[in-house]
Amino acid sequence: MGEELMVIGDPDFNIGFRLAGIRNIIDVTDISKASEAVESAFERKGIVIINYDIYKSLPIQLRLRIEDSIEPTFVKVGGEGGVEEVREKIRKAIGVDLWK
Repeated sequence: MGEELMVIGDPDFNIGFRLAGIRNIIDVTDISKASEAVESAFERKGIVIINYDIYKSLPIQLRLRIEDSIEPTFVKVGGEGGVEEVREKIRKAIGVDLWK
């Protein structure tokens, strides 16, 4: 599997990514299927953008696995996800805080 960008979200969340030309998108229309979508992402390398609301709906064990994952790197968008999370992911991956 190649390194690339993957997006996991509901269809409304995903539409902007589609318009930007991203092809690897999983529409989660049934929240009970969210865990399956995330599990499939662990087989990839690269960055996985996940809608924050979907992330919060996941079982705690899966959320902890996401938080510890470096490859792929998960970035939560919407809600509480954002710049601070990206900063922490970079610091965790390379061991240096680039903002200092």
